[in-house]
Amino acid sequence: MRIFGVILAGGQGRRLGGLDKAALDLGGARLVDLALARLQPQVDTAAISSNTGAGLAALGVPILADAAPLGPLAGVLAAMHWAAPQGADYIASVAVDCPHFPCDLVAQLRLALESGAEVALARAGRVHGTFGLWPIAARDDLARFLSSGANPKVMDFAARYPLAYADFPDEAAFDNINTPQDLARLRQAVQP
Repeated sequence: MRIFGVILAGGQGRRLGGLDKAALDLGGARLVDLALARLQPQVDTAAISSNTGAGLAALGVPILADAAPLGPLAGVLAAMHWAAPQGADYIASVAVDCPHFPCDLVAQLRLALESGAEVALARAGRVHGTFGLWPIAARDDLARFLSSGANPKVMDFAARYPLAYADFPDEAAFDNINTPQDLARLRQAVQP
């Protein structure tokens, strides 16, 4: 099974005053650098879904823009379009604003698929829908879903397929940065 990865960094950072989350510094590294360092060893190849691409070209991975600003699923679809011609079977998605996601995320999601599921999502206390494995075979269906005019919720799309969960014991692994307070809290946690 060929699994390509995508870092979902296309959000507008509204609760952070419009700041580009990918460029935020945490412990001397940008969030995008931290995410890429965690994701790359887990997948065949990785890309970044970003609608600005600001300062990301130097990372040496493809920068994928959304066809329309429709949330995380638009980034997953962009990754599917990029990965399908290269023979990928699945897209592993991660959120750029969760700098400590598990280093065995993709392996655990893949194990969850063994139950006969087609989509696997991470769960630690609650479901974390931006951390998942999405079959490339769902590409056309996802495109139709996004163009339907419906509010494109991750869980609504995932529920269209046999779904499994990879359970993780540490809820803090999925702490994300949505507000200045979140950023300050996580910066404090990484202080020496």
